[in-house]
Amino acid sequence: MQPLLLPLAFLLLPRTRAGKIIGGREARPHSHPYMAYLQIRSPGGSSFCGGFLVREDFVMTAAHCLGSNINVILGAHNVRRQERSQQRIPVLRAISHPAYNPQTNVNDIMLLQLGNRARLSREVRPVALPRTQARVARGTLCTLAGWGMVDLNRGTDTLRDVQLRVENDQECSVRFPLYTSQKQICVGDPRKRKSAFLGDSGGPLVCNSVAQGIVSYGNRLGTPPAVFTWVSSFQTWIRRTMRRLQQQKQSGAPL
Repeated sequence: MQPLLLPLAFLLLPRTRAGKIIGGREARPHSHPYMAYLQIRSPGGSSFCGGFLVREDFVMTAAHCLGSNINVILGAHNVRRQERSQQRIPVLRAISHPAYNPQTNVNDIMLLQLGNRARLSREVRPVALPRTQARVARGTLCTLAGWGMVDLNRGTDTLRDVQLRVENDQECSVRFPLYTSQKQICVGDPRKRKSAFLGDSGGPLVCNSVAQGIVSYGNRLGTPPAVFTWVSSFQTWIRRTMRRLQQQKQSGAPL
């Protein structure tokens, strides 16, 4: 079965507003201050994804959320309201992993260099990235937040969150033949109706206050488990990319 990538195209679902994670609940406002809402425009139309602030000038998300124009909203709870906590920042440059393969969904990670630095506050603050390549242990309870759909017909405008467990790799490899444990994490108990769904792409899986995964894809019914990009396996690329782009911006060199 072809896996379902998890952005949400506005034009495909014109009557559906930004929605909620399956099995989750409305998050306490601004309890996930690293969350970013991505407004994406491309020749095919408009869509949105999740993302997360990793530094004042960088947001991380999934590579399949790439568009010709991306704007980031930080500090949001209800994305349909003009909240005073919100910061709207254009993306200066989107950098997908050079080995991203849209056919296999491997290396589904992207860095967004912001046109302006985020103003840090109670509502806007980066999340920590892994410092080692240690694998997240099976059974670890983590938190996922996002504005994705509850199903194909219902949605809300407020940020939702849910607690999910890291599963054995076999749970995903039997469902998704292209799953690779070297670059991906299997998340979500198949016995429970809790998972990421449409619109949650690019959002972070946060385990013990560290962003360990990025929502990548799942099945078309939204039943767990889902596949997340494993952030730790990209540490070298993340550091080098952010350093290079920061130096280019400071020197005024063409990007």
